[in-house]
Amino acid sequence: MSIKKELIYKFLSITKETCSQNIELKVSNENEKQMYLIHRALKQQLTNNRVRNAHSKTRSEVRGGGRKPWKQKGTGRARAGSSRSPLWKGGGIIFGPKQKIYKSKINKKEKRLAINTIIANKFNQTIIINNILNDLVTPNTQAAISELNKLGIKIKKTQNILLIVDKKTTILHLSFRNIQNLELIEVHSMNTLSLLKADIIMITNSALKNINKYTI
Repeated sequence: MSIKKELIYKFLSITKETCSQNIELKVSNENEKQMYLIHRALKQQLTNNRVRNAHSKTRSEVRGGGRKPWKQKGTGRARAGSSRSPLWKGGGIIFGPKQKIYKSKINKKEKRLAINTIIANKFNQTIIINNILNDLVTPNTQAAISELNKLGIKIKKTQNILLIVDKKTTILHLSFRNIQNLELIEVHSMNTLSLLKADIIMITNSALKNINKYTI
């Protein structure tokens, strides 16, 4: 069973005034069902990300071998129809690995409910900020790190940070891509794996306004 839950986020505005913004999310209200939904959504994402690239050729795919190596009878040797037989060196492979794309399906409403539930459960680990690095003209990683330090966030090897923005610009992407354990995604790209991995979730004010568009 799902219920609607209101989350009230507080943040500092540009004028350093304390503001609040609320969003209403449809979440699962039973612990067992929460775990089941999140597990299903995570399994679906990991399965769809999986690609098996190993590919061996069978006797029909190996180049050459169209001519019969020698006549059927009279040579004293074992009969052979192709030099690309799996028994021959340079021949095909029997039962070798084949390239495969794995696909798994989950209902859209279930997936949204799982994402909403994670957002609600990580309410205390979420920080709302004003649009970040708006004044930068060129990419600058040092400026990005100092911006994080101002917010009281320190870069650690054991701490994963997820930054959710409304629009991922080139300057934002280049400024944050070299920072260890920090992932930058757009609000419409929110996914189960990124949200679960994150110890701290940072959401820009403009992205927060659009969360309901992609999660309800």
